[in-house]
Amino acid sequence: MKPYPYAAFDRTSPTEGDQPVDVAKLFREHNAALLRFTAAKLGSEQEAQEVAQEAYVRLLQLDRPETISYLRAFLFKTAANLAMDRLRARRRAPSMHSVTGEDIAAFDLSPERQCAGAQMIAVLNTALDELPTKCYQIFVLHRVEGLSRAEIAIRMGLGERMVRLYMARALEHLHRRIDEASEGRSAAQ
Repeated sequence: MKPYPYAAFDRTSPTEGDQPVDVAKLFREHNAALLRFTAAKLGSEQEAQEVAQEAYVRLLQLDRPETISYLRAFLFKTAANLAMDRLRARRRAPSMHSVTGEDIAAFDLSPERQCAGAQMIAVLNTALDELPTKCYQIFVLHRVEGLSRAEIAIRMGLGERMVRLYMARALEHLHRRIDEASEGRSAAQ
């Protein structure tokens, strides 16, 4: 029996001509530093442990880990990438906080402001419907789903420059429609 509880991390079976890979040794020697590294990035020890575990799983899933010359660097880079993915997901997810009566009172609108808001939403919906298909899709992927330009480019099979141009076109159109609606409302008053 192994002297530590992480026997599953032991990959010491040598392959033809290659040095054996000892993931257990890597774990013993670098796990504390890996946890500190990921905790510093994420600000949470619990998440750091989850990310470190996932990094080890990815290391163990490699077909030929012995071909990677610096397993420690691979492990830390994998953990850094996983931590970055979590941070991006945090930014995209709406923050959950409790709403107090004071918060609700601060957003209590007069009937006039409610009507103006409903009219502006109608203007935006109409303006969105007027956008060409790709402009609309890119706008929704970026502003609603929170994807980056690079992620949108990959998903839609476009270059990042084209994504940026479509996004600029969509925003320009929406701003123009909002300005026109605001001018029309000011003239009516």
